[in-house]
Amino acid sequence: MQNFRDMALPESLHLSLTALNFTTPTPIQAQTIPLALEGKDVLGSAQTGTGKTLAFSVPLVAYVLNNQSESALVLCPTRELAQQVFKTICSLIPKGERTYGSLLIGGESFSKQVSQLRRDPRIIVATPGRMIDHLEQGTINGETFSFLVLDETDRMFDMGFSLQLEDIIKRLPKERQTLMFSATIAPEIETLTKKYLKTPARISVDSLTQPVLAITQRTVNLKETEKYDSLLNEITQEQGSVIVFVKTKRSAEILADNLDRDGHEVECIHGDLRQNKRERVMTAFRKGRYRIMVATDVAARGLDVPHIKLVVNYDLPQCPEDYIHRIGRTGRAGADGAAVSFIAGHDKRNWEAIQRMMDPEKYKNAPRLAPQSFGRRSNGGGSSRSNSSFGGSSRGRSFDGERSERRSSSRDSFSRDERPARSSFGGERSSSRDGGEGSSERRSSSRDSFSPDERPARSSFGGERSSSREGGSRSDSRSSSSRGFSSKSSSDRRSSGRGFSKSNSR
Repeated sequence: MQNFRDMALPESLHLSLTALNFTTPTPIQAQTIPLALEGKDVLGSAQTGTGKTLAFSVPLVAYVLNNQSESALVLCPTRELAQQVFKTICSLIPKGERTYGSLLIGGESFSKQVSQLRRDPRIIVATPGRMIDHLEQGTINGETFSFLVLDETDRMFDMGFSLQLEDIIKRLPKERQTLMFSATIAPEIETLTKKYLKTPARISVDSLTQPVLAITQRTVNLKETEKYDSLLNEITQEQGSVIVFVKTKRSAEILADNLDRDGHEVECIHGDLRQNKRERVMTAFRKGRYRIMVATDVAARGLDVPHIKLVVNYDLPQCPEDYIHRIGRTGRAGADGAAVSFIAGHDKRNWEAIQRMMDPEKYKNAPRLAPQSFGRRSNGGGSSRSNSSFGGSSRGRSFDGERSERRSSSRDSFSRDERPARSSFGGERSSSRDGGEGSSERRSSSRDSFSPDERPARSSFGGERSSSREGGSRSDSRSSSSRGFSSKSSSDRRSSGRGFSKSNSR
């Protein structure tokens, strides 16, 4: 279909789409929406930045408008993605319609969410752990949801939410419509599809192992100690907003601190930030209050900021597929973008795996590089003293300009709605849920001391990888500079770049 007007949508929804300047559907929208409007289950996959969120939001809102006694549920892997999806859905609800929605994510008051639920919202967007909390507390009745959307299903499995997903789905009516979207269709996704979807229509748009053509990709071969200088060069040459991906939370803090020290407007986001700070970081970045965001893979999916012009892979991703999602933060909705990847000596095997994924025919008969350990601690991460590739010695600092408190306790090292669970599809992971009031006491073993973007996993590059922990006292986390800069205390650092209050003392 060439126009949203060609689709059998409620007139009020047509008016909402027109007001938002949505006239021509993208390929994933043109294929998904008509099938969903017919009541069919859908299993969809498409490149990042192709309009997938609208592809399921439009039929969801149409369903709720056409069926006044029915409700819909959307499950997302991370808080940021859930917030973005909720915002999109709310923008589509026609003015004057008494159709309420509720966002249920960890890190926010459970009691406030209960108050929202008393208004009988008919659209719920939630992370799996917090949804389980409400189901078990009896504040939500799963039988009321006859329309289900599973967004970024592969990411939910990566984060260990397979048991939570099955638990939630079992509490929903058997007679329902289900739309499932996943960047990759792994065996466990196939299993879930056969179990809970009814003869779904399969939709795949473009190659899932190729970035969009609008993104110009470059690589820089260098030494680990040369990364920071190269980063400064890249962000100086490029115009527009920049997102820099690193491997660990500690690395994100150090790199952001040093960019701030060198006069750049910068913030960082990772799984250890409290929810209100994560929201403030994302909102400020979208509004252009600072130019550079340093992030772990918590932002690799779902982040939709049109003005991002450059993505820098300061550290290569642990999984090849994450490369596509990282660089997909630019070049969205037909815009141009650029991506540059830093490749140090120990990154060559990772880069080869990424190349094999994107062009398997070219590398089909090529010999593979010798296996290597992925257990090395990245420079700037962890609690040991090491040569830093982040341009200076620094202590991690929170969003408000204060040094962030590092917990040595293992069970608090990553956010509760992003903790792993024991997977029924292979691989043991300890189960847990979203944090918040009303949550039951969680037990955690010592291996739960990792953030979702740092916890150890069997690497898809081959062999087992182990990731560095961030725990330990702050006094042990200093790293000496390869560039010769001395560390400044928080009160001595510049406040113009990282906080929103220019007069904020450090």
